[in-house]
Amino acid sequence: QVQLVESGGGLVQAGGSLRLSCAASGRTGSSYTMGWFRQAPGNEREFVARITWSGNRTYYTDSVKGRFTISRDNTKNTVYLQMNSLKPEDTAVYYCAAGLFAWTKGTYDYWGQGTQVTVSS
Repeated sequence: QVQLVESGGGLVQAGGSLRLSCAASGRTGSSYTMGWFRQAPGNEREFVARITWSGNRTYYTDSVKGRFTISRDNTKNTVYLQMNSLKPEDTAVYYCAAGLFAWTKGTYDYWGQGTQVTVSS
């Protein structure tokens, strides 16, 4: 069982930055890939980025490449999403997720409750 808690969301002006954190507890380990997703009102949840717990492999959706950086601190069991050059279209609830087969199958088993990110124009 894995529990995930997001934090760091808030209101920021376009062009600004935020860093989201996802604290993981429970049976986390090298088998879990951690991911960030987001969901805007009226839209489906979309993938943003993912990172392996070991090996530090990363992958991003095209719309955030060059602006967002996913990273982890295994000592703190925490995954981060550094978001730079934010745009109004980045406004969404951001969720972290963990999956045993996320890297190979794209599936996630555990989800956090989300943190709101609002980017004003």
